[in-house]
Amino acid sequence: MVRLTPAGGTPRTDGVPPAGVPAIAPTEPVGAGYIPPARRGRVRQYLYERPLVMDAVVVVASIVLSLGAIVETAAGGHWWQLAVVVLEQAALFLRRQAPWPMLAAIVAADTAVLFATPDVGSTSAAVWFALYAVAVNVRTLWALVTAVVASVPIAAYFAFAYRPGEQFLAEHGPFIGLVASLSVVLSNLVAVGVGIVVRGNRLHQAEVREWAMRRAQFASVQERNRIAREMHDVVAHSLTVMVTLSDGAARVVDRDPESAKAALGELSGTGRAALADMRRVLGVLRADTGSAGRTPALGGLQSLVDGFRAAGLPVTLTQDGEALPSDAALQLAVYRIVQESLTNVLRYARGVGRVDVRVAREAGVVRVRVENDGGTAPEGPDAHLGTGGGIAGMRERAAIFGGSLRAAPRPGGGWRVDAELHWTERD
Repeated sequence: MVRLTPAGGTPRTDGVPPAGVPAIAPTEPVGAGYIPPARRGRVRQYLYERPLVMDAVVVVASIVLSLGAIVETAAGGHWWQLAVVVLEQAALFLRRQAPWPMLAAIVAADTAVLFATPDVGSTSAAVWFALYAVAVNVRTLWALVTAVVASVPIAAYFAFAYRPGEQFLAEHGPFIGLVASLSVVLSNLVAVGVGIVVRGNRLHQAEVREWAMRRAQFASVQERNRIAREMHDVVAHSLTVMVTLSDGAARVVDRDPESAKAALGELSGTGRAALADMRRVLGVLRADTGSAGRTPALGGLQSLVDGFRAAGLPVTLTQDGEALPSDAALQLAVYRIVQESLTNVLRYARGVGRVDVRVAREAGVVRVRVENDGGTAPEGPDAHLGTGGGIAGMRERAAIFGGSLRAAPRPGGGWRVDAELHWTERD
């Protein structure tokens, strides 16, 4: 606030500079942005939770910074002007609900007081707080335009209507009014600039918060997809094998009770293994069990192939090169790709004479091929067991390791699945 003393003396600045205004300004959010509680101190948190107390602090601060105008109007006997200056401070209680009408009213009131008393050289600090309240709610361009427009009436007063007295003019020169006009414009721009910076910080915090929420949601979706993929593999495989075993046992129970008994035993083992796998998968909903909870069940690929062979699938397993890497996630991906491929053969293929499973390890690459010579199964009572996500899930597993998967009809009949997974060789 610029104060010019008509009775003599030098121009001086009363109170705190404009740059100090935002320290007591509101901390309410702009749109979705807000200062996270962890970033606020105890005082700021207290004021943030009590908006009326914050408003009262702003009004008191404005009164303190406007003491020059209050004292000058009272000392000159300008009583209605004094009342208007006091009402300007009270108008700041509307800065949240109606910042634009409040700013217009304060600028109009201050202009009326100054032009009615040409010897008064003090302005109300309420204009700064009003400009700040507007600046934190509008774009930068509009905030700057508002600062200029709000400065025009008061700057015009100091440039053309201000009459401080002959002695004051003699001491400070005839251009003191122009200097005061420039000071008014600059101080208003500072108040608006602080509001622009605060708004920018809040918007940035809102963007960071939104980004963090998107990442959290994405991670949640990824985890749900992983659980859904694991559940699909476990349930589809186990139910398909169990249905096949039970059908086979029902067909031979009369003529070959021993074979039916063996099939029922395998059926019981498959069911228990499925329950164990489901507990392992669902356990991630309560806590991450690490790689130990994600290792292949049933003792690895050989046990997996043996289970399908017991279900009547003529499958053979060939492993070329060294054993699979110790990476549990990669082992599980290979296991699930073979499991899903064989489940699809058992479910959909007919007249299968052979099923070949080949897993080959080379430098940094694991290649998986599962092919059969059977035909496509017609629609039947077990069609509902398919979810349509098996091949997509296999592709996702291969993609996680920078690889690819192709599932297509085989030349000469049957079906072939080729998968390639990459990993980094380590000593």
